Amino acid sequence: MKMKKKVKTEDNSILRTINIGLKKNSKGTAMVKAKKKSIKKELSQDELLAQALVPEDERPYPVPENWIWVRLGSIVDLHRGVSYPKDAAHNEKKENDCLIMRGGNIGEGNLNFDDNIFVSKSFVSSNQYVKKHDIIIVSSTGSTKVIGRAGVSDDDYFDIAFGAFLTLARPHEKFEKKLITIFFQTEGYRNTIRALAKGVNINNIKNEYIQKIPFPLPPLPEQQRIVNRIESLFEKLDLAKELAQNALNSFETRKAAILHKAFTGKLTAKWREENGMGMGGWENCILQDVCEINPKRADISSYSDDTEVSFVPMSAVSELSGQIESLQTKPLVEVKKGYTNFSEGDVIFAKITPCMENGKSAIVGVLANNTGFGSTEFHVLRCSAKLSNRYLHYMVRNQKFRDEAQAVMAGAVGQQRVPKDFLEKYPLFLPPLPEQQEIVRILDSLFEKEQQARELCNVIDEIDLMKKAILARAFRGELSTNVSGEESTLRLLGDSA
Repeated sequence: MKMKKKVKTEDNSILRTINIGLKKNSKGTAMVKAKKKSIKKELSQDELLAQALVPEDERPYPVPENWIWVRLGSIVDLHRGVSYPKDAAHNEKKENDCLIMRGGNIGEGNLNFDDNIFVSKSFVSSNQYVKKHDIIIVSSTGSTKVIGRAGVSDDDYFDIAFGAFLTLARPHEKFEKKLITIFFQTEGYRNTIRALAKGVNINNIKNEYIQKIPFPLPPLPEQQRIVNRIESLFEKLDLAKELAQNALNSFETRKAAILHKAFTGKLTAKWREENGMGMGGWENCILQDVCEINPKRADISSYSDDTEVSFVPMSAVSELSGQIESLQTKPLVEVKKGYTNFSEGDVIFAKITPCMENGKSAIVGVLANNTGFGSTEFHVLRCSAKLSNRYLHYMVRNQKFRDEAQAVMAGAVGQQRVPKDFLEKYPLFLPPLPEQQEIVRILDSLFEKEQQARELCNVIDEIDLMKKAILARAFRGELSTNVSGEESTLRLLGDSA
């Protein structure tokens, strides 16, 4: 928790630094754009160096004495993407064509080429072809999560460029390019750039915002040592993550096999034999035959507005445990309108992407005044006397069920939902209630042991947090790689200015 608070404070400090820098240069930015290049040429090397350095009172946090704070624009060149008529783009590459990257091609620190368009190379300038260590930034998008995302090129490309909603940052040759690319993967950068993005429906990042971001620049040998240290640490963490992911995949494979046996009668074959029962008690039906989907709201007419009831936001349901982990209590007046109503023993099932795919569902436990309200993105399943809610919960958390639900989702991208009729018409091969209870008992016993293995796989999330912490420490000089007597990068920066 302390680390998160610290990072947030640093992000705010960086934002203040950028805003101060922008205000101090407001007169300069008001000049006619056509004169900018000629003015820059007239500046002396000392003046250019002064522009590149971050004044002492604007530096976000302390760094080693032989480091210097510079504006990001002094160590990278920025280029805007290719503009072209809409009808000039096509999906199949032709002779003399260039692939044009868009926001969907930009990953977290990488590029992907799964969904490509092409235009004639006649629209592309030489600076717009992607080179090794180029950083391609999503600078215009409707998504606050995607804005500022930066992918890094691992090669020189002579037939790949980038579109108008992207910005390319190209590190200067005199610096350790890998260190600069790593900076664009830090939480500090992402939080800062998101906060700076402007727009109503579309978020936009101006070049000057990127240029003004403070960058803690170590001496060149230290830049290289930091990169080597990060790569060494990340290599070990990636190996640990791979092992954890393999364990998680193994868990999911075993779980799927066990659940298949449970819902086809194989898991309780011995139990039926011991109890002189056969499969004749199993019946084919659909879910609405044995379960009410989204039942009528509870009668709350006798409750006063200040009656305490339970409230379950989507975030309170754990996709890992399948339980409600943080039940809230609110006065009825705050939740009786605009929320989903449910009762004790109901099964709530997330219907919206990605919550449904992630497995957000739970059995509702004890509620204040036996009345609960929650997110409108829950379907509510109320079992009849023929169906165990715990059996049903195992069924809806089964990956097979979720895959089938995902296939029928409807709605706009990012807002797709599982329709009610999918649940109503879902086919069941249902065992008698005593056998359902035995199946649940066996599954509880098996998955109690499996859950211990799965909890070990939570290290995947911990590894990602460790990487973020390592990057934060790297740009504070806290990786034990700094040599105090080493000459600062000031002279190198001066030569570059």
